[in-house]
Amino acid sequence: MRRWLTTFVALLLAAQLVAGQRAPVAEGLAERARGALAQIEGRVELRGLRQPVEVLRDEWGVPHIYARSQDDLFFAQGFVAAQDRLWQMELWRRAGEGRLAEVVGPAAVERDRVARLLRYRGDMRAEWASYAPDARRIIEAFVRGVNAFIEASRDNPPIEFQLTGIKPEPWTPEVCLARVAGLEVSGNAGREVTRAQLVRLAGAQAADSLLPTDPFVPTVVPAGLDLAGIDNSVLGGLNAAGGAVNFRAPNGSNNWVVDGALSATGKPLLSNDPHRTLALPSLRYMAHLVAPGWDVIGAGEPALPGVAVGHNRRVGFGFTIVNVDQQDLYVEETNPADATQVLYRGRWEPMRVERERIGVKGEASPRVVELHFTRHGPVLYEDTQRRRAYALRSVMSEPGTAAYLAALAVDRATDWRTFRAALARWRAPSENFVYADTAGNIGWQATGLTPLRDGRDWHGLLPVPGGAGEYEWRGFLSPYELPHTFNPAQHFVATANHNILPAGYRHELGYEFSPPTRFRRIDEVLRARRGWTLADFARLQHDTASLPARELVPLLRGLRADDAELRAAVDLLLGWDMNVDADSPAAALYEVWLTKLTPALFKPRLKPEVWSFMAGRLALSTVIASLKNPTGADFGADERDEVLRQSLAAAVGDLRTRFGADMRRWRWGDLHRTDFRHALSNDEARRAVFDPAPVPRGGDANTVMATSGANFRQTHGASFRELLDLGDWDNSLAINVPGQSGQPESPHYTDLLPLWAAGRYFPLVYTRAAVERHTRHRLLLAPKRG
Repeated sequence: MRRWLTTFVALLLAAQLVAGQRAPVAEGLAERARGALAQIEGRVELRGLRQPVEVLRDEWGVPHIYARSQDDLFFAQGFVAAQDRLWQMELWRRAGEGRLAEVVGPAAVERDRVARLLRYRGDMRAEWASYAPDARRIIEAFVRGVNAFIEASRDNPPIEFQLTGIKPEPWTPEVCLARVAGLEVSGNAGREVTRAQLVRLAGAQAADSLLPTDPFVPTVVPAGLDLAGIDNSVLGGLNAAGGAVNFRAPNGSNNWVVDGALSATGKPLLSNDPHRTLALPSLRYMAHLVAPGWDVIGAGEPALPGVAVGHNRRVGFGFTIVNVDQQDLYVEETNPADATQVLYRGRWEPMRVERERIGVKGEASPRVVELHFTRHGPVLYEDTQRRRAYALRSVMSEPGTAAYLAALAVDRATDWRTFRAALARWRAPSENFVYADTAGNIGWQATGLTPLRDGRDWHGLLPVPGGAGEYEWRGFLSPYELPHTFNPAQHFVATANHNILPAGYRHELGYEFSPPTRFRRIDEVLRARRGWTLADFARLQHDTASLPARELVPLLRGLRADDAELRAAVDLLLGWDMNVDADSPAAALYEVWLTKLTPALFKPRLKPEVWSFMAGRLALSTVIASLKNPTGADFGADERDEVLRQSLAAAVGDLRTRFGADMRRWRWGDLHRTDFRHALSNDEARRAVFDPAPVPRGGDANTVMATSGANFRQTHGASFRELLDLGDWDNSLAINVPGQSGQPESPHYTDLLPLWAAGRYFPLVYTRAAVERHTRHRLLLAPKRG
């Protein structure tokens, strides 16, 4: 469901779960998949329901669920989500519980160990109460619905279970409280290690230059911290649990809202496109939930009740990650006489030790693993040679930090006051919420549990020694002290994971915000005029104007280029409109040029070991700043021009090899594509049934239409988009790629991919009359008597 699941499990399952199995013929596989589809029309009788529930799936696969009680509503949501996504949900459950090795084998043991380390062990009453007063009851109803579908499909489960031999197991309410799900978006422990490595290699001043913070603070190595040995081995467990750790902040998301003074309707319009891993099935699952006290529609996680972004009758909302630093890595000194003790303020303290049994596929007996905990948190890694233990202090050990569950309170907000009160419950992940209501108000509220750090010059950017007791959290910032605004004078609000700290703001949230390029483009467009429509916002969500290109390309003016081919390349870029469109030859040249520019500039100017470490980690903003301001004896204007010539010539040579010498035939979309691949697509027959064809893509990591990924493949971006019309909810629009269903051969498996690829949407119908007009599948869930 997230990167930590899709990237790791997809490869592992494809390689191991079905290794050696005979590949079925595509036609037979498709027939088997169709035979395993869930029933989405007619009548299904289920134990656990009190009264009938209507499920109207519209022509885009969105289920509109009409129940007569809250308990039945969430029972039905769990049942319906499992109908569409049980395979995805089963993997999510196993990853969260630390039980992947049972079906994957030894390669998942470390992943399971870390998942168990991160399990919440605190006050369960505080945990349940944190999300909403009735959160436990809602989650219990949801889980009963999931289990009802597991039981109903026992004899004919989705095709993935048939191919792998895995049997889905019943859920407990605690499944929804998994903490490992929030690992990727809760802080910077991995980046602390990265910065520590750079400081050791090149010094603190070089770290300030090569990995600048925002806002800027100088790098200060904590007293008593020996940087030797702080390397990627420390991150082994985190990498296993959460995917590769990179220094750069994720490309994140966009949202904005305008009030009636700027809209064509006289009412607010709200836009949101959260950016995450592009996956099959989609990370998001859409639903419309209607019952007494409920009428909310939008997208959430398939494995969780409620919706995280969307609207109810009065309020619309959407979010982007705000990059609050919610993690710290502590370096603990262990006792040479007893490695289960760590030093704290001059005394040896025992670690808490728990033993767990991890079942491993192919092994007769479970493996017994020890889980160690210091006062600062779970121990991720122990360096016995240096007598160190690395403990993770994280908000995930606090009650109420299971990702997205506070949506159960947000979904029922009716105005700005109740919306902010609901967001006071939202502890993880940290988000920028934009808000609009039918009365015409708009607003923005940053959310997330925010640690208050003690210690001079401690900004959470490097690991800290745990023994001195000088680096401790002294509580958390009040949620009402986080940045916010209501009905701003400029009549709009926008966020894009950039530095959102207001001028003079006195609290520290974090120092690793995303570059402001997407926000600056959105701000530029929204300030340009009035009379905005949803069609305008749809174009802005797909905007490919490159602000970095506006800074880089003008550097080519006056560049001496004796080679005719190089001169033609310069002319192509200078005549470009700076839009990274899929059919643009200049965009193709520009994007390949970027891959050559950084090594041409920095490789000759850094020590080999520093360059080797920094390759792939340098931000584009650092490259642009160096090129725009060439100074020093070793890098003047002449040297800058030579870097431009060499890198551009290398880009031309690369594209000539790929697409031929005629520059007019180069296309960015021929190079830049998105693949949607099923976890089990490991042979031609399965690829033919499970995987849609790749689609060409415009944009890049720095455009509003963010389409980032390595090797010119888009792997991150907006799988879900919403455009909300506060004047008429039925005019709202949405998209969720590749489709609502995760079941191959379902009519809603990849039906939304053509719309998404073309930058289009479907109507997010809301009123009962509009839903009825677009209903294509009608299912009645009825209580089973006797």
